[in-house]
Amino acid sequence: MADKIDIAIIGAGVIGLAVAAEIGRDDKDIFILEKNSSFGEETSSRNSEVIHAGIYYPKDTLKAVTCVEGNKLLYEICEKNNIFCQKIGKLIIATCNSEIEKLEELLQYGKENEAFGLSIISEKEIRKIEPKIKAKAALYSPSTGIIDTHELMKYFLQKAGSKGVEILYETEVVGIKKVSLGYEVRIIESGEETTFISERVINCAGLNSDLVAQMLGIDIENCGYTLKYCKGTYFQVYKPHSIKHLIYPVPSKISLGIHVVLDKTSRIRLGPDAEYIEKKINYDVDLSKKTLFYDSVKKFLPFIGEDDLSPDMAGIRPKLQGPKEDFRDFIIRDEKDKGYSGFINLIGIESPGLTASPAIAKYVQKLIE
Repeated sequence: MADKIDIAIIGAGVIGLAVAAEIGRDDKDIFILEKNSSFGEETSSRNSEVIHAGIYYPKDTLKAVTCVEGNKLLYEICEKNNIFCQKIGKLIIATCNSEIEKLEELLQYGKENEAFGLSIISEKEIRKIEPKIKAKAALYSPSTGIIDTHELMKYFLQKAGSKGVEILYETEVVGIKKVSLGYEVRIIESGEETTFISERVINCAGLNSDLVAQMLGIDIENCGYTLKYCKGTYFQVYKPHSIKHLIYPVPSKISLGIHVVLDKTSRIRLGPDAEYIEKKINYDVDLSKKTLFYDSVKKFLPFIGEDDLSPDMAGIRPKLQGPKEDFRDFIIRDEKDKGYSGFINLIGIESPGLTASPAIAKYVQKLIE
């Protein structure tokens, strides 16, 4: 690695890889720095692998705009590059009359965001397309789907590589300082500490993105950049079934709720729940949650018994809002107003970050132009 480069991208999750694929240029020295031994080992590989439509987010927010744009872009990318995805559709279900009002609110959000083809369907219509589901009404989203996230990340990485971007694994950023030529970045690579100068830095560090901003000297608490870790657990269901759509409950303030996820083998997973934890990485699955999961889905999945559930995996969301706090949008900004021109922070990129990834990459491209 040269003593001076053009752009350092910190983090090789789906966001960092998408950004690298978008901004890569043969005439620029661009490096991705990843502390793990491979790409996408944290939030990017521990999620529902859902392509969202743009229903849940207030109009004109980054989450809404990039989700709707990303939905279209992802399906195009997958079709052109033979990446697995299926537009299987989603039902957000109401199991009682009071929840139907919430469906109307979500329909309005979705329409304001120009999410594709949304409609509220009746109990009778639900039985036609999902006879095993028990619900009084549902918001139907035909453009919601599933994707193989690993294949997508491999595509972004290969595209970035074809444009001359290099990736360094087991390379942890431990310090950043503003200097006259850009930013002095201190790294530990293969156990050795070295420094280099990067004209620009793009912080896509996911769960550690607030700490990377803090390294530079940004007061993350006063800026509202401090992340909260929200753990989500999944259980799998090994039982013959006829479910064809993603099935979601009405969302709560902090999560989309424990939902039915289908993978490319049509296996059912239930999850994730939402549990705020200390800022430590812990992917253990708490087996005692099995009853909670069963109780959460039995009212709309009456064919499933508690004994049909077995532990699957857990992931951690990097949230900006705490458990009792209101909506927070993605932070994607050049910090020039703080005196750090050319330092771009991407903080709090949780759901719908996977869906939004190609649109977020285009947004970052505009910031660096």
